[in-house]
Formats: sequence, C-alpha cells, structure tokens
Amino acid sequence: MQQLAIIGSTASGKSDLALELALTCNALIFSIDSLSIYKEIDIASAKPSKSELEKVEHFGINQLTPEVNASVITFIDEYSRIREKALAEEKNIIIVGGSSFYLKSMLEGLSPIPAYSADTLERAKMMLSDLRECHRLLSEIDPLCMEKISPTDPYRIEKMLLLYLETKTSPTEWFRSHAPSPIITGCPVLNLQIDRSLLRERIALRTHKMISTGLIDEVAELERMYGRAPNSMKAIGIIETLEYLDGKITKAELNELIATHTGQLAKRQQTFNTHQFTLAASGSSELLRTAAETILLQES
Repeated sequence: MQQLAIIGSTASGKSDLALELALTCNALIFSIDSLSIYKEIDIASAKPSKSELEKVEHFGINQLTPEVNASVITFIDEYSRIREKALAEEKNIIIVGGSSFYLKSMLEGLSPIPAYSADTLERAKMMLSDLRECHRLLSEIDPLCMEKISPTDPYRIEKMLLLYLETKTSPTEWFRSHAPSPIITGCPVLNLQIDRSLLRERIALRTHKMISTGLIDEVAELERMYGRAPNSMKAIGIIETLEYLDGKITKAELNELIATHTGQLAKRQQTFNTHQFTLAASGSSELLRTAAETILLQES
C-alpha cells in the first residue's frame, strides 16, 4: 500500500486531481474536509457528486449529522477505516481536502489523553457553567497554553480543564512529558498551486453554481432541522445564506460575500500549507499528477 496527500486552497482542483489519480492508480480517497464530513450539507460543502462518489470509494464524507461537532478524532477514526480496507484490498490511499490542520495533526501525532473519571467529568460540567472563570483559572495555572485559547472557545477550554482536573498537572507539562505519536506515516505531501486570477474565476463560478443549484433551500432546511448553534452552521456559504434569509442582504450581495470570504479562506490555506508542511512536490496539477503516479505506482 502506498499513500500520499494532496493539499491546496479551496476550488484549486484538488478533488478532481485526486479522483483522476484514484481511477488510474488503484486508490481509495480519504477526504479531510470540515464540511464534507456532514450528511445533508451537500451544496454548501461542494462535496463530490453522487456519480463521483460511486466511481471511487471515499472516506471522510457523509459520516456525521450536522449537529455533531467534528474533531481531529473524527478523522483519525476515518483514517483507521480506510487504512484497514486499503490493506485488505491491496489498494493505495489518496488523502485530499482543504482542512489541512487535521492532516498536520495526524502527521505530527497527538499526545495520549487519560481516561476521565466520573468525578472529573462532573466537576468539569459544574465549572464550565462559567466559561470565562474557567479560562481565568486555567490561565493562572498554565498561561503558556491558555494564551492560544480564546475565553469564548468552549471546546478547547473543556479539554484543558478535564486534563488538569484528572492529572493535577498543567496541560503544558502533560504534553511535554507525553510526546505525540504520528497517526499517519510514510505519506508524501503534494501542494497544488494555481494562478490567483484563475482561482478567483473558479471561486466565482463555484459560488454562482452553489446558489443556482439550491444553496438557499439547503440552508433553510438545515436551519429548520438543526438551528444555528452547531459549528457546521457557521461555515462559509451557510452563514452568509442565513443573513440572506434574515433579509439583511440581497441575493447579489450573497453571491459577492460568499465569493469574497471563500477567496480570503483560500489565501489563509495557501499560507498555512506553504509554511506548515514539508512538501514532496508543489506546483501545477500536471506536475503533481506525474509526482503522484510515481509514488502510487511503485512496488510496496
């Protein structure tokens, strides 16, 4: 079994390249995307079409309902599933998606987390009723760790609080004495680059297509079923559509805002990918196709 990862900004053509390679290189596809992981969020996530999903088996798509918050653990579980299948069926793995943070976490590894006692869970639940006080307390205990965590970030504050209550040590000390172990090994990373003007055109076209094929109806139904509280309802494309449904913006402004925010996301992704990974190759789809075929078609 060979494996590789294709990263790049949103709308750069990563998924198309991954599908082409999977068909020619006997591979399964592992999608690492913070929105495609959800069922029912189809248009807003720009996930592969039903016909594309039928051509090659995909993992990391349509695994959660929108009210459930995805985390790196979600994608670790999906990687375990695809790796088991790839080994059993003698297939390769292509990892692709815009949520490069999850890929980085799996390549670098995570420190082990202790099992939490019932007493720890109950104490944490009571303390978390005052989120800002929890953040203040943890900041006194571990200022180095907490300076990176917002006082309004319930997920990360809860994780740090549970760790402290259970271990009686600061999170920084715990992570220092429990070195992370990589989840994914032997996985070259290829970065897909695209001309900025072409990327803007692709983003504009994709935004227009999303709206014309039912984005507004999809978001209205998601709101009806799940409300606005889930993290999935705060994604680009969804948050702007909710503003449109509230009557705050026009349809033309909806189109413009989604395209603008997607472009800003693409820029952040490009910066992250360039500085956070050791790249085996970086360039056009043609260059990456050649590099990927060389990797995937070599003998195991």
